[in-house]
Amino acid sequence: YAEDLEGRSMLVKKAEVVPIESVVRGYITGSGWADYKNTGEVCGIKLPVGMVESEKFLQPLFTPATKAEIGLHDENISEQTAKEIAGVDTIDFIKEKTIQIYKNAVEYALSKGIIIADTKMEFGKIGNELILVDELLTPDSSRFWPLNTYEKGKPQESFDKQFVRDYLVSVKFNKQPPPPHLPEDIILKTSEKYLEALEMLTGESL
Repeated sequence: YAEDLEGRSMLVKKAEVVPIESVVRGYITGSGWADYKNTGEVCGIKLPVGMVESEKFLQPLFTPATKAEIGLHDENISEQTAKEIAGVDTIDFIKEKTIQIYKNAVEYALSKGIIIADTKMEFGKIGNELILVDELLTPDSSRFWPLNTYEKGKPQESFDKQFVRDYLVSVKFNKQPPPPHLPEDIILKTSEKYLEALEMLTGESL
């Protein structure tokens, strides 16, 4: 099967997943924007008064979340709570690496005309070693915005699955399984967004 697998397989290791979603935010949007409007904070971090939707932070924020079981939903938590769950050394390490990776990715994406508003990473342990697990920096785990239409103070156009989220909000989906059937046009438009982002970032098309 070597020929069939060429270019579409990878060698992986089994790891014990750290039960924390490692989220870094460069802009205030999504659940972070909702939390800020309610409390003036995101994940226990007090933010300046008067921020507007989609505004850029002076520095990226590490905003962890719980890693929920299938059928449940992740919840934003403070860094201190994350440390109580996963350990101080573990959270300090993944915070540093998440922000470092995010900053490098942001710089590259901007050069291609895309803003990475935020992203999620997951880490796992093999023995005493912490490694990245799962995919990262894709439209499934990141918010990609077109640079040429960015304007703070409002929701942004998006290359990611926010398009699907917006549809689910419009039909008042209660976030409980089973999910509603997606119309064909929503599926096609989401696919087109993913492919557009791929072509902008890599110069290649499928």
